[in-house]
Amino acid sequence: MAASELYTKYARVWIPDPEEVWKSAELLKDYKPGDKVLQLRLEEGKELEYCLDPKTKELPPLRNPDILVGENDLTALSYLHEPAVLHNLKVRFIDSKLIYTYCGIVLVAINPYEQLPIYGEDIINAYSGQNMGDMDPHIFAVAEEAYKQMARDERNQSIIVSGESGAGKTVSAKYAMRYFATVSGSASEANVEEKVLASNPIMESIGNAKTTRNDNSSRFGKYIEIGFDKRYRIIGANMRTYLLEKSRVVFQAEEERNYHIFYQLCASAALPEFKTLRLGNANFFHYTKQGGSPMIDGVDDAKEMVNTRQACTLLGISDSYQMGIFRILAGILHLGNVEFASRDSDSCTVPPKHEPLTIFCDLMGVEYEEMSHWLCHRKLATATETYIKPISKLHAINARDALAKHIYANLFNWIVDHVNKALHATVKQHSFIGVLDIYGFETFEINSFEQFCINYANEKLQQQFNMHVFKLEQEEYMKEQIPWTLIDFYDNQPCINLIEAKMGVLDLLDEECKMPKGSDDSWAQKLYNTHLNKCALFEKPRMSNKAFIIKHFADKVEYQCEGFLEKNKDTVYEEQIKVLKSSKKFKLLLELFQDEEKVLSPTSATPSGRVPLSRMPIKPAKARPGQASKEHKKTVGHQFRNSLHLLMETLNATTPHYVRCIKPNDFKFPFTFDEKRAVQQLRACGVLETIRISAAGFPSRWTYQEFFSRYRVLMKQKDVLGDRKQTCKNVLEKLIQDKDKYQFGKTKIFFRAGQVAYLEKIRADKLRAACIRIQKTIRGWLMRKKYMRMRRAAITIQRHVRGYQARCYATFLRRTRAAITIQKFQRMYVVRKRYRCMRDATIALQALLRGYMVRNKYQMMLREHKCVVLQKHVRGWLARRRYRRTLRAIVYLQCCYRRMMAKRELKKLKIEARSVERYKKLHIGLENKIMQLQRKIDEQNKEYKSLLEKMNSLELTYSTETEKLRSDVERLRMSEEEAKNATNRVLSLQEEIAKLRKELHQTQSEKKSIEERADKYKHETEQLVSELKEQNSLLKTEKEELNRRIHDQAKEITESMEKKLVEETKQLELDLNDERLRYQNLLNEFSRLEERYDDLKDEMNLMVSIPKPGHKRTDSTHSSNESEYTFSSEITEAEDLPLRMEQEPSEKKAALDMSLFLKLQKRVSELEQEKQSLQDELDRKEEQALRAKAKEEERPPIRGAELEYESLKRQELESENKKLKNELNELQKALTETRAPEVTAPGAPAYRVLLDQLTSVSEELEVRKEEVLILRSQLVSQKEAIQPKEDKHTMTDATILLEDVQKMKDKGEIAQAYIGLKETNRLLESQLQSQKKSHENELESLRGEIQSLKEENNRQQQLLAQNLQLPPEARIEASLQHEITRLTNENLDLMEQLEKQDKTVRKLKKQLKVFAKKIGELEVGQMENTSPGQIIDEPIRPVNIPRKEKDFQGMLEYKKEDEQKLVKNLILELKPRGVAVNLIPGLPAYILFMCVRHADYLNDDQKVRSLLTSTINGIKKVLKKRGDDFETVSFWLSNTCRFLHCLKQYSGEEGFMKHNTPRQNEHCLTNFDLAEYRQVLSDLAIQIYQQLVRVLENILQPMIVSGMLEHETIQGVSGVKPTGLRKRTSSIADEGTYTLDSIIRQLNSFHSVMCQHGMDPELIKQVVKQMFYIIGAITLNNLLLRKDMCSWSKGMQIRYNVSQLEEWLRDKNLMNSGAKETLEPLIQAAQLLQVKKKTDEDAEAICSMCNALTTAQIVKVLNLYTPVNEFEERVLVSFIRTIQVRLRDRKDSPQLLMDAKHIFPVTFPFNPSSLALETIQIPASLGLGFISRV
Repeated sequence: MAASELYTKYARVWIPDPEEVWKSAELLKDYKPGDKVLQLRLEEGKELEYCLDPKTKELPPLRNPDILVGENDLTALSYLHEPAVLHNLKVRFIDSKLIYTYCGIVLVAINPYEQLPIYGEDIINAYSGQNMGDMDPHIFAVAEEAYKQMARDERNQSIIVSGESGAGKTVSAKYAMRYFATVSGSASEANVEEKVLASNPIMESIGNAKTTRNDNSSRFGKYIEIGFDKRYRIIGANMRTYLLEKSRVVFQAEEERNYHIFYQLCASAALPEFKTLRLGNANFFHYTKQGGSPMIDGVDDAKEMVNTRQACTLLGISDSYQMGIFRILAGILHLGNVEFASRDSDSCTVPPKHEPLTIFCDLMGVEYEEMSHWLCHRKLATATETYIKPISKLHAINARDALAKHIYANLFNWIVDHVNKALHATVKQHSFIGVLDIYGFETFEINSFEQFCINYANEKLQQQFNMHVFKLEQEEYMKEQIPWTLIDFYDNQPCINLIEAKMGVLDLLDEECKMPKGSDDSWAQKLYNTHLNKCALFEKPRMSNKAFIIKHFADKVEYQCEGFLEKNKDTVYEEQIKVLKSSKKFKLLLELFQDEEKVLSPTSATPSGRVPLSRMPIKPAKARPGQASKEHKKTVGHQFRNSLHLLMETLNATTPHYVRCIKPNDFKFPFTFDEKRAVQQLRACGVLETIRISAAGFPSRWTYQEFFSRYRVLMKQKDVLGDRKQTCKNVLEKLIQDKDKYQFGKTKIFFRAGQVAYLEKIRADKLRAACIRIQKTIRGWLMRKKYMRMRRAAITIQRHVRGYQARCYATFLRRTRAAITIQKFQRMYVVRKRYRCMRDATIALQALLRGYMVRNKYQMMLREHKCVVLQKHVRGWLARRRYRRTLRAIVYLQCCYRRMMAKRELKKLKIEARSVERYKKLHIGLENKIMQLQRKIDEQNKEYKSLLEKMNSLELTYSTETEKLRSDVERLRMSEEEAKNATNRVLSLQEEIAKLRKELHQTQSEKKSIEERADKYKHETEQLVSELKEQNSLLKTEKEELNRRIHDQAKEITESMEKKLVEETKQLELDLNDERLRYQNLLNEFSRLEERYDDLKDEMNLMVSIPKPGHKRTDSTHSSNESEYTFSSEITEAEDLPLRMEQEPSEKKAALDMSLFLKLQKRVSELEQEKQSLQDELDRKEEQALRAKAKEEERPPIRGAELEYESLKRQELESENKKLKNELNELQKALTETRAPEVTAPGAPAYRVLLDQLTSVSEELEVRKEEVLILRSQLVSQKEAIQPKEDKHTMTDATILLEDVQKMKDKGEIAQAYIGLKETNRLLESQLQSQKKSHENELESLRGEIQSLKEENNRQQQLLAQNLQLPPEARIEASLQHEITRLTNENLDLMEQLEKQDKTVRKLKKQLKVFAKKIGELEVGQMENTSPGQIIDEPIRPVNIPRKEKDFQGMLEYKKEDEQKLVKNLILELKPRGVAVNLIPGLPAYILFMCVRHADYLNDDQKVRSLLTSTINGIKKVLKKRGDDFETVSFWLSNTCRFLHCLKQYSGEEGFMKHNTPRQNEHCLTNFDLAEYRQVLSDLAIQIYQQLVRVLENILQPMIVSGMLEHETIQGVSGVKPTGLRKRTSSIADEGTYTLDSIIRQLNSFHSVMCQHGMDPELIKQVVKQMFYIIGAITLNNLLLRKDMCSWSKGMQIRYNVSQLEEWLRDKNLMNSGAKETLEPLIQAAQLLQVKKKTDEDAEAICSMCNALTTAQIVKVLNLYTPVNEFEERVLVSFIRTIQVRLRDRKDSPQLLMDAKHIFPVTFPFNPSSLALETIQIPASLGLGFISRV
């Protein structure tokens, strides 16, 4: 394709940049061949001219379309070059927060420097079993691919993790191992996977250190082989180590640390066990303080020490060995503090009694003098003599450091050796997966021997990587039958030859080390002479003669020759090692140095029984670096080269998987991307080489179906043929003219680089043209629609305006006419008003005149009348005044006379009062006089009353006499005396009148003032009343307001309480569901452990039976019907078996608990006494029976029946006593045999069993005592009936008894009768006493009730009195409160009485069951032993307790021996698809319950228990055998629930009998309470339900992702994007692909099966809810882990699929099952993919909409959102930040994925059956002919 077609205007390119490495720019005009300059515009808007290289004329690389940016696989990019790779990684890392990206077969991992929630067990489960291209890139995907290929191809695998220090290699390797440990599990119970993971903290503590680039940098390389068995479960592991950085032990650079273990020891120095190590702060030791950074932020070394010790313990390193390790490490620290003093330039010495050296010698157990001597001297051996030579201080320090390094290296290898021993596989290894965690390419300012070895190893690994990539490409081309052309790629074999070939760098270095006076300078000269100017990869620096440069595949590296020889030799003085070997006290130290010349690397031994598939034995990975023997030893370089060759052999024999770790920045900032550092590492780790190899061939590959689906828009209808392959060929030939740009394979089309981008451009142009045409048409239609709307609007406006104008004119006409009318009426009104005014004035004048005349006349008449009235009153007044004057004069005279008489009497009294004697008399007799005066007063009162009466009579007479006096007035006037008296009287009366007038005036004035005051007071009172009324009204309003507020508050409180109650109810429901879920999980765990226990038991039996073949007799006493729910006793027996086996050979047995033994002896003696008394009683009865046997013929059958009953009773008692005796003997024997105190201690199993048996024995004895009393009372009644009667001729029972008494001639019989009578009397007396006592108690209780009633009456009266004093409202409230209190107290009392009655009823029921059982046994025994004649002639049974006859219908009878046959035919061999299809739903449950009913009717508890236990065990067996069949599990779940409902429905409990018919109530169980078995059945149903859910999940799981996500239900909506080398699952439906219809068909199948089996509707709803939760959870989890699924079109597909599922729910009437709510997270995720994601309003809408999604899930979906077409836009990072800020306060789970394994707690609502049991027929097909209906 010509460049002019690609480099057109607006095309985007990458140009180099010194800061950002590459910058994006846009062409401003088309490029034409021959142009030397490109006109570009940068993204920030700056324009520039880019000059092309005049020599190469190479154009800048083109930028990929935005639709391809952010792809999971870099090989999916159309343009494969460095800027495209860098930009794609940056976009994924910065914008999408994705740290993993595929690059062909390589996983690129960028260290985020932040903890991410993507490594949980839920993520592991999500990646388990998935194809590598189906999920987003992840280290788990690589691990799963390796695990899957190991199982599929039966070939060993390797995961090669490489990268710089700090890039995350160790963490990646750790997560890979965690994945294997989690997915595969271990083959035994030894927890090998935990040990494999536990090796990480140990190796990190001794092999990792803080560097300037990484806080936890691995300073060694390791290759861990994880071994698997044939079932691909972990059985062990093996570790090889490479090139430990020993120099770090003695030297650390600035801001670096020594190995972690030293700082962990110093942080734990205060522990008691570390006191002997004499450690301190890390700054105290020379070997730990050189870096100046003893602490790491966020790391607690003391806690890390605890983790290290725990890991050592888990890996089998004992505490003594651990302390030995710590002693050696502490010794190294103290050795570093040893100082030397120079004596001269060639010798030195250690200060005397130097404390650090003393501590070192004490810890190592060596002599101080020897160690101090050999630290300052060395031995030189020649052919004839041996010399001891002192060394200088510098050499002594170097020797000290060499010794410390050698000790640490040996300790490191010893620990690795022991870790390998702990991880050693005990069984044969079938295959392994190796994880290689090795250093990446390194280049520093100063590079030494370590960097040289590291880069050498990376050269080897890069060669292996290139060959593998080349091989994969070749295989792919050959598979697709594409012509193979040799691809030129970088071969680094010349560089490897330069290093390791003959006369190479390492060879020359080893040769120089052998020279006596070899030095770094001479070695450098040899290198220059050998390779300079002869090898293009070797160079010499210009300014140095002690360095050399090697051109590695990644970069040029300059190595400094100084130190190469010393590090290669790794010299340590032999004498110092001998001193350490001479230690007598330190065993571990001797192990480190013994047989050094023979000891291989700790990882070199091949584990026994392990044969790798590669058939390559594992050889030593590294030899001991410090041998000091006289024979020639291998150098470090030689050892490293050999171990590297062995590693390459192992890797070549496996299938490699590559993980390249990238360090994004040097400052450890989270999610910060430094382009320069990233490009350096990409070049160094081979990622760009992979890209180059891929780009050299055909990097883009499409299947024909995917190509057709993607580029269908470029085809015309006539181009589409039936053959997709031919169609694609025809189209491509038209679109791309150059046939070299593509190739057609068998299943794929291969494109060269850039062709997919060209096709995408054509497709985008076609879509853009189509969009423009659509826009043109739609815009035209919209404009026409707008024009028509405007035209209609204009016409409407015109119509309304014209109508408005017409209405205005009509209004004007109406107003004109109205004005004329108004004028007419106004004028008429004015004239009429004037006329009326004149008329009214005239009438008024006439009225005034006439009124004046009438008033005058009236005034005159009024005056006359008033005069007459005045005359009348004056005359009357004069007459009255005359009379009053006369009357007053008479009264005045009488008063004067009486006053005179009173004065006289007063004078006389005053005289008497002055007398002393009188005073004394009066004082003495004062009291008497007071009494007399009181009496006198009473008498005077009486007299006053009489006088008053007389006065009244006198008044009457006075009135009569007054008339007479009036008649005699004239006569009296005539007398002179009367005249004078009259004159004087008149004068006095006048004075009195004047006085009275004055008083009257005063009284009137007082009255007036009083009236004024009264008026004032009245006014004030009225004002006060008005004010009070106002205040009252205000108070009323306030009261109403307060009432309203109180009402509102009460309403609010009620609402809040109701709301709170609803919330608490919801919370309680959630808590109940949690508890139910926890309980059901425990049941699930219990069933799992039970299955595990059964499997182990079977394996144990199998292992026991293998060495002893032959017939094995089973114990005949063993019952196969034991319940699995008596697991405690079974487990106890299983645990006791090895305990007994261990106790038998023991030399000394523990003493028996004497207190328990004495108690048992006492109890045994009491039981023996009881037994003896019962035996005596039975002996007496036997004697009576023997004496009565001779006379049996003469007696009627009733006596025989009685004796037979007594004999049966006696036999029963004897058998029970024997049984008790045997049990006691067995217990005593068991206790004497097993004398361990833990067995007999309280709480031990044997102790509990013993107590239970003693309790049962005591209850049985009580029952026997009651039976004996009953028998005695009945014997007494019989003996009383033997008394003589008068009538001897009748053949009645009394005559017979009389004859019996007469025949008792034996004294023993008479004595026995007498004793019986005495006992009867005692019994009657005791009964009388008890009755009397009960009567007294009843009387006392009645008295108490009377007293309480009186108190209650008094209290009620008091309350009534109190209530009467209260206002009406308070009275009602108080009465209600009192009534509530009273009712509450009564309710509590009634509840207490009810509880007591319930306890009594339960107790009586138990006693009744015991008695009924015994009576039933007696009845059966008597029926069997009684002859027919006796049955016919037997009139009565005196001892028998009558039993209620029952209706026996609705029961099934079977024999005991047929029980196993019943279980076999009805449960084990019943097939739901066969016979059970035509049965009544739940028929097996009905049959089993009818059998239980019959056993209950027979009162046979053993039969009931055996049948129920066999049923439960049978259901478990059939589910264990066919537990993966949905129909079987569903069938038995429905039958178990129906059996449980039957046990509830017919239990006799009122709560379950509400819906029963009277006939069904008659079928209730009568003798047994099976509530415990109901609980067992409920637990069994829960286990079956959980198994059903697991079966559902296993069936649905393969369909969900394909049907819900990948399949295009709406064809053509979602486009297919280009894929890379990691092939993802196609979204196009193939023949074997599951679709949504497949899921719906499967749901229909599940639903029809459950309905056919008669499962409860509520249970079906719960199953459907669980199914929909599984569908939603798995779909959402895959959506969150697949970037290619997060697009707008996929959201539409998901919503459509969910709508189809909802439609299915509506069709099945299951919308109220809660299933739809479980899909809410998936629905919201689909909506999130489709909503607008730009503005703050969009963010608010998303936050309110996605309430079922967690914050992590919302952010993950937004980060993963990927446009499928160019018309869609990516989500901006700022928008995602806005979402995070808004959701910051939301409290939800940080977990990303939903728990797809979660099972909702199941409930079994009671569902009674209306089916009558007596109508059920048993089909012959069930094979239950041995069962008969009763």
